[in-house]
Amino acid sequence: MVHNFNAGPSILPRTVIEDAAAAVLNFNNTGLSILEYGHRTPAFTAVMEEARALVKELMQLDAQHEVLFLHGGASTQFMQVPMNLLDTKEKAAYTDTGVWGSKAIKEAKLFGKVEVVCSSKDKNYTYIPKDFAVPNDSRYLHITTNNTIYGTQWQKIPKTSNPLVADMSSDIFSRVLDFNAFDLIYAGAQKNMGPSGVNLVVVNKNMLGKIKRTIPTIMDYRNHINEGSMLNTPPVFAVYVCLLTLRWLQSIGGVAAIEKINNEKAALLYNEIDSNELFTGTVKKEDRSKMNVCFVMNDPALESSFLEYTTSLGIVGIKGHRSVGGFRASLYNALPVSSVQVLVDAMRTFAGKK
Repeated sequence: MVHNFNAGPSILPRTVIEDAAAAVLNFNNTGLSILEYGHRTPAFTAVMEEARALVKELMQLDAQHEVLFLHGGASTQFMQVPMNLLDTKEKAAYTDTGVWGSKAIKEAKLFGKVEVVCSSKDKNYTYIPKDFAVPNDSRYLHITTNNTIYGTQWQKIPKTSNPLVADMSSDIFSRVLDFNAFDLIYAGAQKNMGPSGVNLVVVNKNMLGKIKRTIPTIMDYRNHINEGSMLNTPPVFAVYVCLLTLRWLQSIGGVAAIEKINNEKAALLYNEIDSNELFTGTVKKEDRSKMNVCFVMNDPALESSFLEYTTSLGIVGIKGHRSVGGFRASLYNALPVSSVQVLVDAMRTFAGKK
């Protein structure tokens, strides 16, 4: 058995993979593959509508929030957000808590003024800044709720009177939040929601239409809202797999149910890291991510042999990002507790051999 700890594209529920594979051969008993099915047909229109409706249900969104499935990953949103929300002479507040936050800052500067209100770059992004002020005249505050590379997570969402924008790519649907408190949420699907190639956007429609610039048709959120995410040909297969994943999440009890499982997985692994003399966590404890667990070996010379040992047990995807080193175990929604236990057992066994 393979235990998939990849950071993304990442593990999907087995039932989702099986149903998606069946649809590749024969979608809804039509005799056609989902890969060749027309996006304007009633059958696929129903897929899109159900996927959007499930997002609203799982997030408990109010009537002011619209749900979009768009092309591209979160990196596209680094520019599309300020393009839609920030005028040239206006200012937006950004938090710099990792690579993706810094990339979002770079793109936003193309469209308006950016004030970086806090940064954890001084300690290689191993903590979440706590004390910072957001200027009242900021058009919005942007945060990255979970930092995939460094293993940090906002455990408390900042309270601000400014509109709140969040990149939730790596912890979307993993925990209960007041999603209506966010004016715009975006997330690449390939962590907790589906395959790569589609991007979820949840936007408070009252935020839109307030800037002076002309927005290219395909980049204007309002046009996608008006067309129900069908302004142009959507990534049909990716949206369908998202639907299957959302159905799976709903079937096990929704976001509250998966949060309990995610907490159990994270506690199991962090407890082992803290108690095993061979390993050390890289992140300040109160800021540890429940999705991406980063750790190193106290003796770096042992890392290659530990990686070889875990690979022999079917554990894949735990090699750390090159900017951090060590190891990273991604505990996304579809990863079972049993896989985390296999990794923990491997850490204990390896320690006993040394």
